[in-house]
Amino acid sequence: MRARLTALAVLTALAGCGGDDDRRDQEGTAASRSAAKRADVHRFRTAPKLRPPAVEVRRRRRGTAPGHIFLTPRKGAGQDGPLIVDGRGRPVWFRPLRGEGRYASDLRVQRYRDEPVLTWWEGRGAGGGGNGEYVILDSRYEEVARVQAGNGFEGDLHEFELTGEGTALFTIYRSVRGGRIVDNLIQEVDVETGKVLFQWSALRHVPLRDSYKERTPGKAWDYVHLNSIDVDDDGHLLVSARNTHAIYKIHRRTGRVLWTLGGRQSDFRMGRGTQFAWAHDARRQANGDVTIFDNAAAPKVRDESRGLVLDVDERRRRVRLERAYRHPLGLSTHILANVQRLPNRNVFIGWGATAHFSEHARGGRMLFDARFADTENDTYRAYRFPWTGRPAGEPRVAATRATVYASWNGATEVRRWRVLAGPALDALEPAGTAARRGFETAIAVSTREPFVAVQALGAGGEVLGNSRAIRRK
Repeated sequence: MRARLTALAVLTALAGCGGDDDRRDQEGTAASRSAAKRADVHRFRTAPKLRPPAVEVRRRRRGTAPGHIFLTPRKGAGQDGPLIVDGRGRPVWFRPLRGEGRYASDLRVQRYRDEPVLTWWEGRGAGGGGNGEYVILDSRYEEVARVQAGNGFEGDLHEFELTGEGTALFTIYRSVRGGRIVDNLIQEVDVETGKVLFQWSALRHVPLRDSYKERTPGKAWDYVHLNSIDVDDDGHLLVSARNTHAIYKIHRRTGRVLWTLGGRQSDFRMGRGTQFAWAHDARRQANGDVTIFDNAAAPKVRDESRGLVLDVDERRRRVRLERAYRHPLGLSTHILANVQRLPNRNVFIGWGATAHFSEHARGGRMLFDARFADTENDTYRAYRFPWTGRPAGEPRVAATRATVYASWNGATEVRRWRVLAGPALDALEPAGTAARRGFETAIAVSTREPFVAVQALGAGGEVLGNSRAIRRK
Protein backbone atom coordinates (compact mmCIF):
# COMPACT_ATOMS: atom_id res chain seq x y z
CA MET A 1 0.00 0.00 0.00
CA ARG A 2 2.78 2.40 0.87
CA ALA A 3 4.57 1.73 -2.43
CA ARG A 4 1.42 2.18 -4.53
CA LEU A 5 0.45 5.44 -2.88
CA THR A 6 3.96 6.86 -3.13
CA ALA A 7 4.18 6.00 -6.83
CA LEU A 8 0.79 7.61 -7.45
CA ALA A 9 1.90 10.77 -5.67
CA VAL A 10 5.06 11.02 -7.77
CA LEU A 11 3.08 10.61 -11.00
CA THR A 12 0.63 13.27 -9.87
CA ALA A 13 3.46 15.68 -9.09
CA LEU A 14 5.06 15.16 -12.50
CA ALA A 15 1.76 15.48 -14.36
CA GLY A 16 0.90 18.73 -12.62
CA CYS A 17 4.31 20.37 -12.71
CA GLY A 18 4.97 23.65 -14.50
CA GLY A 19 7.25 26.64 -14.32
CA ASP A 20 10.86 26.50 -13.20
CA ASP A 21 12.77 23.48 -11.86
CA ASP A 22 12.71 24.75 -8.25
CA ARG A 23 8.94 24.85 -8.27
CA ARG A 24 8.75 21.35 -9.71
CA ASP A 25 11.08 20.09 -6.98
CA GLN A 26 8.99 21.78 -4.28
CA GLU A 27 5.76 20.35 -5.64
CA GLY A 28 7.23 16.87 -5.93
CA THR A 29 8.63 16.98 -2.39
CA ALA A 30 5.34 18.21 -0.95
CA ALA A 31 3.42 15.52 -2.82
CA SER A 32 5.81 12.82 -1.61
CA ARG A 33 5.43 13.97 1.99
CA SER A 34 1.65 13.95 1.58
CA ALA A 35 1.75 10.45 0.06
CA ALA A 36 3.92 9.19 2.91
CA LYS A 37 1.42 10.56 5.40
CA ARG A 38 -1.45 8.89 3.56
CA ALA A 39 0.45 5.59 3.57
CA ASP A 40 0.69 5.78 7.37
CA VAL A 41 -3.12 5.59 7.67
CA HIS A 42 -5.71 3.25 6.15
CA ARG A 43 -8.74 4.73 4.42
CA PHE A 44 -11.77 2.76 3.22
CA ARG A 45 -14.60 3.56 0.83
CA THR A 46 -16.98 1.41 2.84
CA ALA A 47 -15.99 2.89 6.21
CA PRO A 48 -14.86 6.50 5.63
CA LYS A 49 -14.97 7.35 9.35
CA LEU A 50 -12.32 4.73 10.17
CA ARG A 51 -8.68 5.81 9.84
CA PRO A 52 -6.57 3.21 11.69
CA PRO A 53 -2.80 3.61 11.59
CA ALA A 54 -1.03 1.35 9.11
CA VAL A 55 1.19 -1.52 10.25
CA GLU A 56 4.26 -2.62 8.29
CA VAL A 57 5.22 -6.30 8.57
CA ARG A 58 8.99 -6.48 8.16
CA ARG A 59 9.49 -10.21 8.73
CA ARG A 60 7.04 -13.11 8.55
CA ARG A 61 8.34 -16.68 8.72
CA ARG A 62 6.86 -20.09 9.35
CA GLY A 63 6.35 -21.26 12.90
CA THR A 64 4.39 -18.33 14.33
CA ALA A 65 1.49 -19.09 16.63
CA PRO A 66 -2.04 -18.85 15.23
CA GLY A 67 -4.09 -15.77 15.95
CA HIS A 68 -4.46 -12.06 15.33
CA ILE A 69 -2.44 -9.20 16.81
CA PHE A 70 -3.93 -6.84 19.39
CA LEU A 71 -2.76 -3.23 19.71
CA THR A 72 -3.76 0.14 21.13
CA PRO A 73 -2.10 2.74 18.90
CA ARG A 74 -1.81 6.34 20.02
CA LYS A 75 0.17 9.54 19.41
CA GLY A 76 0.96 9.14 15.69
CA ALA A 77 -0.88 9.24 12.37
CA GLY A 78 -4.43 7.91 12.31
CA GLN A 79 -7.01 7.59 15.03
CA ASP A 80 -6.39 6.30 18.54
CA GLY A 81 -8.30 3.23 19.62
CA PRO A 82 -8.25 -0.55 20.05
CA LEU A 83 -7.03 -2.27 16.88
CA ILE A 84 -6.81 -5.91 15.75
CA VAL A 85 -4.65 -6.74 12.73
CA ASP A 86 -3.89 -10.00 10.96
CA GLY A 87 -0.48 -11.57 10.34
CA ARG A 88 0.06 -9.32 7.33
CA GLY A 89 -0.66 -6.20 9.34
CA ARG A 90 -4.08 -5.64 7.74
CA PRO A 91 -6.86 -4.31 9.99
CA VAL A 92 -9.42 -6.84 11.18
CA TRP A 93 -11.31 -4.64 13.66
CA PHE A 94 -10.92 -1.04 14.74
CA ARG A 95 -12.87 1.18 17.11
CA PRO A 96 -11.76 4.82 17.15
CA LEU A 97 -12.25 6.65 20.43
CA ARG A 98 -14.21 9.86 20.52
CA GLY A 99 -13.41 12.75 22.80
CA GLU A 100 -10.34 14.93 22.89
CA GLY A 101 -7.43 13.40 24.76
CA ARG A 102 -9.07 9.97 25.16
CA TYR A 103 -7.12 6.90 24.19
CA ALA A 104 -7.09 3.15 24.81
CA SER A 105 -4.57 0.88 26.50
CA ASP A 106 -3.98 -2.87 26.73
CA LEU A 107 -6.42 -4.45 24.25
CA ARG A 108 -6.43 -8.21 24.75
CA VAL A 109 -8.55 -11.37 24.88
CA GLN A 110 -9.62 -12.57 28.32
CA ARG A 111 -12.45 -14.74 29.64
CA TYR A 112 -15.52 -13.57 31.47
CA ARG A 113 -18.34 -15.90 32.51
CA ASP A 114 -16.40 -18.64 30.71
CA GLU A 115 -16.62 -16.83 27.35
CA PRO A 116 -13.83 -15.09 25.40
CA VAL A 117 -14.11 -11.30 25.56
CA LEU A 118 -12.14 -8.25 24.47
CA THR A 119 -10.97 -5.92 27.23
CA TRP A 120 -9.15 -2.62 27.39
CA TRP A 121 -8.77 0.56 29.44
CA GLU A 122 -9.92 3.89 28.03
CA GLY A 123 -9.62 7.36 29.44
CA ARG A 124 -7.17 10.26 29.64
CA GLY A 125 -3.55 10.39 30.69
CA ALA A 126 -2.65 11.69 34.15
CA GLY A 127 1.05 12.07 34.85
CA GLY A 128 2.67 8.66 34.64
CA GLY A 129 -0.70 6.87 34.66
CA GLY A 130 -4.25 7.49 33.53
CA ASN A 131 -7.77 8.15 34.75
CA GLY A 132 -10.52 6.12 33.13
CA GLU A 133 -12.53 2.91 33.09
CA TYR A 134 -12.36 -0.62 31.72
CA VAL A 135 -14.39 -1.99 28.80
CA ILE A 136 -15.51 -5.58 28.16
CA LEU A 137 -16.95 -6.61 24.75
CA ASP A 138 -18.28 -9.97 23.62
CA SER A 139 -17.52 -11.68 20.29
CA ARG A 140 -20.27 -9.62 18.61
CA TYR A 141 -18.42 -6.46 19.73
CA GLU A 142 -21.31 -5.57 21.99
CA GLU A 143 -20.58 -4.10 25.40
CA VAL A 144 -20.86 -6.54 28.30
CA ALA A 145 -19.71 -4.18 31.05
CA ARG A 146 -17.81 -1.02 31.90
CA VAL A 147 -15.87 -1.49 35.09
CA GLN A 148 -15.04 1.47 37.28
CA ALA A 149 -12.79 1.81 40.30
CA GLY A 150 -14.49 2.00 43.68
CA ASN A 151 -14.17 4.24 46.72
CA GLY A 152 -14.19 7.41 44.63
CA PHE A 153 -11.12 6.62 42.53
CA GLU A 154 -10.57 6.32 38.77
CA GLY A 155 -8.96 3.29 37.17
CA ASP A 156 -5.39 3.50 35.90
CA LEU A 157 -4.27 2.38 32.44
CA HIS A 158 -1.55 -0.09 33.47
CA GLU A 159 -3.60 -3.19 34.28
CA PHE A 160 -7.03 -4.76 33.96
CA GLU A 161 -6.96 -8.45 34.84
CA LEU A 162 -10.14 -10.54 34.86
CA THR A 163 -10.25 -13.54 37.20
CA GLY A 164 -12.15 -16.80 37.09
CA GLU A 165 -14.26 -15.59 40.03
CA GLY A 166 -15.92 -12.83 38.01
CA THR A 167 -13.73 -10.13 39.53
CA ALA A 168 -11.30 -7.62 38.07
CA LEU A 169 -7.91 -6.49 39.35
CA PHE A 170 -6.47 -3.10 38.39
CA THR A 171 -4.18 -0.30 39.51
CA ILE A 172 -4.98 3.22 40.74
CA TYR A 173 -2.59 6.16 40.90
CA ARG A 174 -3.27 8.90 43.45
CA SER A 175 -1.31 11.87 44.78
CA VAL A 176 -0.95 12.06 48.58
CA ARG A 177 0.92 14.07 51.21
CA GLY A 178 -0.01 17.40 49.70
CA GLY A 179 0.68 16.24 46.15
CA ARG A 180 4.32 15.36 46.90
CA ILE A 181 4.08 11.56 46.47
CA VAL A 182 2.20 9.22 44.15
CA ASP A 183 0.73 6.23 45.95
CA ASN A 184 -0.29 3.18 43.93
CA LEU A 185 -3.37 1.18 44.88
CA ILE A 186 -4.56 -2.22 43.78
CA GLN A 187 -8.28 -2.88 43.80
CA GLU A 188 -10.22 -6.06 43.18
CA VAL A 189 -13.88 -5.47 42.37
CA ASP A 190 -16.82 -7.65 41.47
CA VAL A 191 -17.49 -6.94 37.78
CA GLU A 192 -21.27 -7.33 38.02
CA THR A 193 -21.88 -5.33 41.20
CA GLY A 194 -18.86 -3.01 41.33
CA LYS A 195 -18.28 -3.95 44.97
CA VAL A 196 -14.68 -3.47 46.16
CA LEU A 197 -13.42 -6.77 47.57
CA PHE A 198 -9.78 -5.87 48.18
CA GLN A 199 -7.70 -2.69 48.28
CA TRP A 200 -3.95 -2.47 48.75
CA SER A 201 -1.71 0.61 49.12
CA ALA A 202 1.95 0.59 48.12
CA LEU A 203 2.79 3.24 50.71
CA ARG A 204 1.73 0.89 53.50
CA HIS A 205 3.95 -1.94 52.29
CA VAL A 206 6.82 -0.65 50.10
CA PRO A 207 9.36 1.68 51.75
CA LEU A 208 10.19 4.96 50.01
CA ARG A 209 13.90 4.15 50.34
CA ASP A 210 13.48 1.22 47.91
CA SER A 211 12.86 3.54 44.96
CA TYR A 212 15.38 4.16 42.18
CA LYS A 213 13.37 7.08 40.84
CA GLU A 214 14.93 10.49 41.44
CA ARG A 215 12.77 13.25 42.86
CA THR A 216 11.95 16.27 40.70
CA PRO A 217 11.34 19.54 42.57
CA GLY A 218 7.73 20.66 42.34
CA LYS A 219 6.53 17.34 40.93
CA ALA A 220 4.82 14.42 42.67
CA TRP A 221 7.31 11.61 43.26
CA ASP A 222 6.12 8.42 41.52
CA TYR A 223 8.31 6.28 43.72
CA VAL A 224 6.94 2.81 42.94
CA HIS A 225 4.94 2.86 39.63
CA LEU A 226 3.03 -0.42 39.59
CA ASN A 227 2.39 -1.63 36.04
CA SER A 228 1.12 -5.22 36.15
CA ILE A 229 -0.89 -7.60 38.33
CA ASP A 230 -1.05 -11.35 37.80
CA VAL A 231 -2.84 -14.04 39.82
CA ASP A 232 -0.24 -16.58 40.90
CA ASP A 233 -0.95 -20.30 40.85
CA ASP A 234 -1.69 -20.24 44.59
CA GLY A 235 -4.20 -17.39 44.24
CA HIS A 236 -1.98 -14.61 45.55
CA LEU A 237 -0.81 -11.68 43.42
CA LEU A 238 2.39 -11.02 41.47
CA VAL A 239 2.92 -7.31 40.96
CA SER A 240 5.58 -5.52 38.91
CA ALA A 241 6.89 -2.16 40.17
CA ARG A 242 8.89 -0.23 37.61
CA ASN A 243 10.55 2.32 39.88
CA THR A 244 11.73 -0.11 42.56
CA HIS A 245 13.03 -2.65 39.98
CA ALA A 246 11.09 -5.37 41.78
CA ILE A 247 8.36 -7.98 41.62
CA TYR A 248 6.23 -8.37 44.76
CA LYS A 249 4.15 -11.34 45.79
CA ILE A 250 1.18 -10.00 47.76
CA HIS A 251 -1.19 -11.95 49.99
CA ARG A 252 -4.60 -11.54 48.40
CA ARG A 253 -6.49 -11.27 51.69
CA THR A 254 -4.14 -9.52 54.14
CA GLY A 255 -2.09 -7.48 51.64
CA ARG A 256 1.17 -8.60 53.27
CA VAL A 257 4.20 -8.74 50.95
CA LEU A 258 5.15 -12.42 50.97
CA TRP A 259 8.42 -11.86 49.08
CA THR A 260 10.30 -9.37 46.94
CA LEU A 261 12.19 -10.41 43.81
CA GLY A 262 14.79 -7.91 42.58
CA GLY A 263 15.37 -4.34 43.68
CA ARG A 264 17.17 -3.08 46.77
CA GLN A 265 15.76 -5.68 49.18
CA SER A 266 15.42 -8.86 47.17
CA ASP A 267 14.55 -12.03 49.05
CA PHE A 268 16.12 -14.03 46.22
CA ARG A 269 19.66 -14.71 45.13
CA MET A 270 19.67 -13.24 41.63
CA GLY A 271 21.64 -15.38 39.19
CA ARG A 272 23.76 -14.08 36.35
CA GLY A 273 21.77 -12.00 33.86
CA THR A 274 18.57 -11.98 35.95
CA GLN A 275 18.71 -8.41 37.24
CA PHE A 276 16.12 -6.15 35.62
CA ALA A 277 15.49 -2.41 35.79
CA TRP A 278 12.53 -0.10 35.02
CA ALA A 279 10.68 -3.30 34.05
CA HIS A 280 7.10 -4.12 32.99
CA ASP A 281 4.63 -6.98 32.84
CA ALA A 282 5.57 -9.72 35.32
CA ARG A 283 3.61 -12.96 34.66
CA ARG A 284 3.67 -16.43 36.16
CA GLN A 285 3.71 -19.15 33.52
CA ALA A 286 2.14 -22.60 33.73
CA ASN A 287 5.51 -24.29 34.27
CA GLY A 288 6.41 -21.97 37.14
CA ASP A 289 8.64 -19.58 35.18
CA VAL A 290 8.14 -15.83 35.48
CA THR A 291 8.32 -13.61 32.41
CA ILE A 292 9.06 -9.89 32.57
CA PHE A 293 10.11 -7.16 30.16
CA ASP A 294 13.40 -5.59 31.24
CA ASN A 295 13.35 -2.02 29.86
CA ALA A 296 16.75 -1.22 31.42
CA ALA A 297 16.30 2.43 30.46
CA ALA A 298 15.26 5.82 31.88
CA PRO A 299 17.98 6.22 32.91
CA LYS A 300 19.80 3.54 30.93
CA VAL A 301 21.20 0.53 32.74
CA ARG A 302 21.94 -1.44 29.55
CA ASP A 303 22.01 -0.50 25.87
CA GLU A 304 19.23 -2.94 24.92
CA SER A 305 15.86 -3.85 26.39
CA ARG A 306 15.11 -7.56 26.86
CA GLY A 307 12.26 -9.96 27.28
CA LEU A 308 13.19 -12.28 30.16
CA VAL A 309 12.11 -15.78 31.19
CA LEU A 310 13.18 -16.42 34.78
CA ASP A 311 13.36 -19.77 36.56
CA VAL A 312 12.17 -18.80 40.06
CA ASP A 313 12.83 -21.28 42.85
CA GLU A 314 10.66 -20.02 45.73
CA ARG A 315 11.76 -22.71 48.15
CA ARG A 316 15.48 -22.04 47.79
CA ARG A 317 14.96 -18.36 47.00
CA ARG A 318 17.05 -18.50 43.84
CA VAL A 319 16.49 -17.03 40.37
CA ARG A 320 18.14 -18.36 37.22
CA LEU A 321 18.01 -16.91 33.71
CA GLU A 322 16.08 -19.29 31.47
CA ARG A 323 16.07 -17.11 28.34
CA ALA A 324 16.64 -13.52 27.25
CA TYR A 325 15.03 -12.21 24.06
CA ARG A 326 16.50 -9.22 22.24
CA HIS A 327 15.50 -7.52 19.03
CA PRO A 328 18.04 -7.77 16.18
CA LEU A 329 17.92 -3.98 15.87
CA GLY A 330 19.07 -3.61 19.47
CA LEU A 331 15.88 -1.84 20.50
CA SER A 332 15.70 0.05 23.77
CA THR A 333 12.47 1.45 25.19
CA HIS A 334 12.22 3.51 28.34
CA ILE A 335 8.43 3.09 28.69
CA LEU A 336 5.67 0.56 27.98
CA ALA A 337 6.30 -3.01 26.65
CA ASN A 338 5.35 -6.59 27.52
CA VAL A 339 6.22 -10.27 27.08
CA GLN A 340 3.56 -12.86 26.23
CA ARG A 341 4.33 -16.57 26.20
CA LEU A 342 2.24 -18.26 23.49
CA PRO A 343 0.71 -21.76 23.59
CA ASN A 344 3.38 -23.13 21.19
CA ARG A 345 6.13 -21.83 23.54
CA ASN A 346 6.99 -18.87 21.30
CA VAL A 347 7.00 -15.44 22.88
CA PHE A 348 5.33 -12.30 21.56
CA ILE A 349 6.94 -9.02 22.61
CA GLY A 350 5.67 -5.47 22.46
CA TRP A 351 8.69 -3.15 22.29
CA GLY A 352 6.90 -0.16 23.77
CA ALA A 353 7.77 3.29 22.48
CA THR A 354 9.85 1.89 19.58
CA ALA A 355 6.61 1.10 17.63
CA HIS A 356 7.81 -2.52 17.08
CA PHE A 357 6.22 -5.82 18.08
CA SER A 358 7.70 -9.23 17.33
CA GLU A 359 7.38 -12.99 17.80
CA HIS A 360 10.31 -15.22 18.67
CA ALA A 361 10.78 -18.98 18.68
CA ARG A 362 11.57 -20.57 22.01
CA GLY A 363 15.30 -20.48 21.23
CA GLY A 364 15.22 -16.77 20.43
CA ARG A 365 15.01 -16.70 16.60
CA MET A 366 12.75 -13.88 15.45
CA LEU A 367 9.91 -15.22 13.30
CA PHE A 368 7.79 -12.11 12.98
CA ASP A 369 8.52 -8.41 13.19
CA ALA A 370 6.19 -5.49 12.56
CA ARG A 371 5.88 -1.83 13.45
CA PHE A 372 3.56 1.09 12.90
CA ALA A 373 4.25 2.82 9.58
CA ASP A 374 4.30 6.11 11.47
CA THR A 375 6.78 5.36 14.23
CA GLU A 376 5.35 8.20 16.32
CA ASN A 377 2.62 5.71 17.18
CA ASP A 378 3.18 3.33 20.06
CA THR A 379 1.15 0.69 21.89
CA TYR A 380 1.29 0.05 25.63
CA ARG A 381 1.30 -3.71 25.08
CA ALA A 382 1.06 -5.99 22.03
CA TYR A 383 -0.35 -9.51 21.96
CA ARG A 384 -1.22 -12.41 19.69
CA PHE A 385 -4.45 -14.31 20.43
CA PRO A 386 -6.87 -16.57 18.55
CA TRP A 387 -10.12 -14.63 18.19
CA THR A 388 -13.42 -15.26 16.44
CA GLY A 389 -15.44 -12.12 15.78
CA ARG A 390 -19.05 -12.21 14.63
CA PRO A 391 -20.17 -8.56 14.47
CA ALA A 392 -23.71 -7.65 15.44
CA GLY A 393 -23.76 -5.06 12.65
CA GLU A 394 -24.07 -5.78 8.94
CA PRO A 395 -21.44 -5.76 6.17
CA ARG A 396 -20.79 -2.46 4.40
CA VAL A 397 -20.83 -1.84 0.65
CA ALA A 398 -19.71 0.97 -1.63
CA ALA A 399 -19.61 1.01 -5.42
CA THR A 400 -18.49 2.80 -8.56
CA ARG A 401 -19.45 1.92 -12.13
CA ALA A 402 -16.85 -0.82 -12.41
CA THR A 403 -16.02 -1.81 -8.83
CA VAL A 404 -17.90 -2.93 -5.72
CA TYR A 405 -16.21 -2.58 -2.33
CA ALA A 406 -17.08 -4.81 0.65
CA SER A 407 -16.05 -4.82 4.32
CA TRP A 408 -17.31 -6.03 7.70
CA ASN A 409 -15.50 -4.52 10.66
CA GLY A 410 -14.42 -7.28 13.03
CA ALA A 411 -15.66 -10.32 11.07
CA THR A 412 -12.99 -13.04 11.17
CA GLU A 413 -14.81 -15.88 9.37
CA VAL A 414 -15.43 -14.28 5.96
CA ARG A 415 -13.65 -16.14 3.15
CA ARG A 416 -15.39 -14.74 0.05
CA TRP A 417 -17.70 -11.94 -0.98
CA ARG A 418 -20.69 -12.36 -3.29
CA VAL A 419 -21.95 -9.38 -5.25
CA LEU A 420 -25.70 -9.05 -5.82
CA ALA A 421 -26.99 -6.71 -8.53
CA GLY A 422 -30.32 -5.81 -10.04
CA PRO A 423 -32.66 -3.17 -11.46
CA ALA A 424 -34.36 -2.47 -8.09
CA LEU A 425 -33.65 -2.76 -4.38
CA ASP A 426 -35.84 -5.86 -4.10
CA ALA A 427 -34.71 -7.53 -7.33
CA LEU A 428 -31.08 -8.49 -6.82
CA GLU A 429 -29.34 -11.56 -8.27
CA PRO A 430 -25.80 -12.97 -7.85
CA ALA A 431 -23.32 -11.17 -10.11
CA GLY A 432 -20.02 -12.76 -9.09
CA THR A 433 -17.79 -13.58 -6.13
CA ALA A 434 -14.27 -12.75 -5.01
CA ALA A 435 -11.92 -13.90 -2.26
CA ARG A 436 -11.71 -11.63 0.77
CA ARG A 437 -8.57 -9.50 0.65
CA GLY A 438 -7.95 -7.61 3.84
CA PHE A 439 -10.31 -5.29 5.64
CA GLU A 440 -11.89 -3.99 2.43
CA THR A 441 -12.15 -6.06 -0.77
CA ALA A 442 -12.43 -4.39 -4.19
CA ILE A 443 -14.45 -6.53 -6.62
CA ALA A 444 -14.46 -5.80 -10.35
CA VAL A 445 -17.96 -6.21 -11.84
CA SER A 446 -19.21 -6.20 -15.42
CA THR A 447 -22.91 -5.79 -14.71
CA ARG A 448 -24.61 -2.49 -15.54
CA GLU A 449 -27.45 -2.96 -13.07
CA PRO A 450 -27.91 0.19 -10.94
CA PHE A 451 -28.36 -1.45 -7.51
CA VAL A 452 -25.83 -3.65 -5.72
CA ALA A 453 -25.31 -5.37 -2.36
CA VAL A 454 -22.81 -7.88 -0.94
CA GLN A 455 -23.03 -11.10 1.00
CA ALA A 456 -20.26 -12.34 3.31
CA LEU A 457 -19.56 -16.04 2.75
CA GLY A 458 -17.93 -18.47 5.17
CA ALA A 459 -15.51 -21.31 4.45
CA GLY A 460 -18.34 -23.61 3.38
CA GLY A 461 -20.05 -21.01 1.21
CA GLU A 462 -22.68 -20.24 3.85
CA VAL A 463 -24.03 -16.68 4.06
CA LEU A 464 -22.74 -15.00 7.22
CA GLY A 465 -24.22 -11.57 6.61
CA ASN A 466 -25.93 -9.32 4.07
CA SER A 467 -25.31 -5.65 3.40
CA ARG A 468 -28.04 -3.22 2.53
CA ALA A 469 -28.49 -2.49 -1.19
CA ILE A 470 -27.24 0.80 -2.61
CA ARG A 471 -27.42 2.60 -5.93
CA ARG A 472 -24.13 2.74 -7.78
CA LYS A 473 -22.63 6.15 -8.53
